[in-house]
Amino acid sequence: MVAILLTVILLAPLAAVLLCLLVQRPRSAEYFNLIAAIAAFVAVLWLLPLSLHGPYFFLNNYVIVDALGTWVLLTIASVYLLGSIYAVGYMRLLNEDKRLHRFYALYAGFGLAMLAAPVMNSIGVYWIAIEMTTLVSTFLVCFEVGRESIEAAWKYIVIVSAGLTLALLGVVLYYWAGSLVLGPTYDMTWAALRHVAPQMNPTLATAAFLLVLIGFGTKVGLAPMHTWLPDAHSEGPTPVSVMLSGALLNAAMVGIVRFLQISDAAHLGALPRTVMVILGAFSLFIAALFIVRQTGVKRLMAYSSIEHMGIIALGFGFGGPLGIAGALYHMLNHSLNKSLMFFGAGNIMHGYGSKHIGAIRNVLKFSPVGGLLWLAGAVAITGAPPFGLFLSEMTILRAGLMGINAWAAFAMLILLIVIFVGFLNHFRAMYFERDETNEQSNSTTATGGPSPWCLLPMWLTLIPVLVMGFWWPHWFSHFFAVITTDLGIGVTS
Repeated sequence: MVAILLTVILLAPLAAVLLCLLVQRPRSAEYFNLIAAIAAFVAVLWLLPLSLHGPYFFLNNYVIVDALGTWVLLTIASVYLLGSIYAVGYMRLLNEDKRLHRFYALYAGFGLAMLAAPVMNSIGVYWIAIEMTTLVSTFLVCFEVGRESIEAAWKYIVIVSAGLTLALLGVVLYYWAGSLVLGPTYDMTWAALRHVAPQMNPTLATAAFLLVLIGFGTKVGLAPMHTWLPDAHSEGPTPVSVMLSGALLNAAMVGIVRFLQISDAAHLGALPRTVMVILGAFSLFIAALFIVRQTGVKRLMAYSSIEHMGIIALGFGFGGPLGIAGALYHMLNHSLNKSLMFFGAGNIMHGYGSKHIGAIRNVLKFSPVGGLLWLAGAVAITGAPPFGLFLSEMTILRAGLMGINAWAAFAMLILLIVIFVGFLNHFRAMYFERDETNEQSNSTTATGGPSPWCLLPMWLTLIPVLVMGFWWPHWFSHFFAVITTDLGIGVTS
């Protein structure tokens, strides 16, 4: 059954790619992609309980199905489905029907690459999968073929590819360190490296971890390697921004977590975790600086993604049952909540014909329902109760206060307060400050509110984020406990 479900997860988006390229009809392409997203999401839900009895290995150990990878699959499949629903309404507004089949072929291909990455057991093939996400998403970022979007795509591919080159060098160093024990030729899987880690040369193992942390950290958007992220997330079409923020960053983060597991097995001391905690705290600091002074709607959401990737890095860096559980819970909540924020941003930007915060006023007058959903999402994304992100952030804070990096927990708390005030101040202006001209009021009335295709995924994201703020399911606790045991991180650093 696990093999069948995994086949559905990977073949459904692949079939959508081929059908979109063969049929070349915009409406057909919409539904090919949507059906593939639904199939992948249902298969992941079915796979979740089965993964607890893993790990399962396929294709000569090139593919692994375990609890950690399946949890990341859940975040990716959720965002892929939500983004595919939203894309049906949003992409029709761009009047690009002649090129729309290419967009959906790329979109399904992007989903395929991200769904493949967390189940790669061969470290080299995992690197290839992450690099494939870069190549495919570059064309999606510049799909609108504007000067700014093309510039953002170039910056994205250059910076991320440079980072992944460093990650590849780290992988080579890991292979070299393992070859000194296992011989010149061996299967470089996560388990093989973890098994040989205690016998690795500590200097080689430390250098390798730092390189993969910086390399894959570039893809995650951790500061100071984050500079591609605000442009790529803000210039691509909104369904692409959703996938970049809610799914892609998690696909890269899972690699860092698996390498952190190897560094723990190598007994490298506190250095790997301390570096990860420092990068997480610095990401929060950079996000706080730019969120307070931000002028663009989608760039505001992009810097919020840097913030939340920093929080997840802190959770994994703190370690222990609380740190791991908080980080995993934050992954899911952030994926859903940030999707909601980008959906709302896309609706508002199209309705007002502007991406500048200063040009957007009286949002509730323009879209009462969508405006309320977006405002609720804004409160949730700042980590305020009673939403899921509040629960996951408090869990990570508790983990930090129990460990040797307690300073980072205090820094996290202070920076979260700054971000809360700065982020919601922008929404106060967009919702409650008066129009200074009548022209904008006329333009917003003429455009009309978002379509049902654009509102439905906002409901589908807000409701679970709200429910998960009140109720942490016991099944989640069991799932997180299994992952913590598999990672071998049972005590706080």
